[in-house]
Amino acid sequence: MVSLNLIVVVLFLLACIAPYLNTETWWILGFLALMIPYLVVALILFVIFWGIVKPLIALLPLLCLLLGFQQLKVIFAWTPGPSLTERKRENQLRVVDWNLQSFNGLSKNRETKKHVRTEVAASILKLSPDIICLQEFNHADKSGEEADNLSLFKKQYPYYFFSRDYRRSKGAYQSGCIIFSRYPILDTGRVVYPVAESLIFADVLKGEDTIRIFTTHLQSFKFKKEDYSDLDKIRSQEDENLAASRNIVRKMKLAFQRRGRQAVLVRNALDQSPYPALICGDFNDVPGSFTYSHIRDGWQDAFLRKGFAVGRTFISLAPTLRIDYILASPAFEVKTFDMVDEGLSDHIMLVSDLQLKK
Repeated sequence: MVSLNLIVVVLFLLACIAPYLNTETWWILGFLALMIPYLVVALILFVIFWGIVKPLIALLPLLCLLLGFQQLKVIFAWTPGPSLTERKRENQLRVVDWNLQSFNGLSKNRETKKHVRTEVAASILKLSPDIICLQEFNHADKSGEEADNLSLFKKQYPYYFFSRDYRRSKGAYQSGCIIFSRYPILDTGRVVYPVAESLIFADVLKGEDTIRIFTTHLQSFKFKKEDYSDLDKIRSQEDENLAASRNIVRKMKLAFQRRGRQAVLVRNALDQSPYPALICGDFNDVPGSFTYSHIRDGWQDAFLRKGFAVGRTFISLAPTLRIDYILASPAFEVKTFDMVDEGLSDHIMLVSDLQLKK
């Protein structure tokens, strides 16, 4: 038990270093960051166990938890704010962030899938947000009304900026991140990553205030059906689990490295904003990671300000994956935060009311 306790202590302390070392080089720390919630639970159980068996040894896991307090602060939220009301105050800005999973929904029924796009739009519009940031949004100019997803929002949100990171057949298919705004957009910009998606921003004019809105979708693990099958093999200890493990580790390593590079580009863009700003998006990484820590860098995490518990935002794989965020610069005050699970995506929708400090 002592040896097992020491192993957990070493792993946890190494994981506590993860926010400070770029995973482009130190990619192994990306794996440890994913383990932090489980290591914390293990340490708490050791504190209880040793407290009963040998109280003096209980100081080891307890001291370890105290040393990793900064990690605990970003994993668990303890300050639930007021409930999200149907109407926000006039001087506040309501923001919705959601990875739409390309409007695929969770049902495998073809007829049900046909209605996902309109149900997604209805779920967002009923909240009457001022700003809508969406990832894995797709649209087609030449495939008829059923593929014209811009029309779902344009009537109420005439101002928008679409990254169009992926394009096929001259407009027959476009996908990427998009920002819809109820207020006029003065300027837009796009920072292209070395691979795949990009970071986009829109300067929104609300009254006399200009606010810069960022959104992005960072590198995912790109797991496919066969990868989930490999995970099942690993769990069940099948004969092929070594090959399956190598395949999974290879994909995760590549994603950690790419997100390390992307996080630096995002932080540079945030630092150059001339206006109060906020960023919404799917970072594909947990709060204990370099990705989150480097991008946040003193900004406010709306979930930590007005949320409670662990705050899972991705419903597959594990119950501890908070990988979607609304982060606001110090110029804002976070008034409310909520997560809305509509069962229409493998991600949960985030909603927050923010107010500029005067």
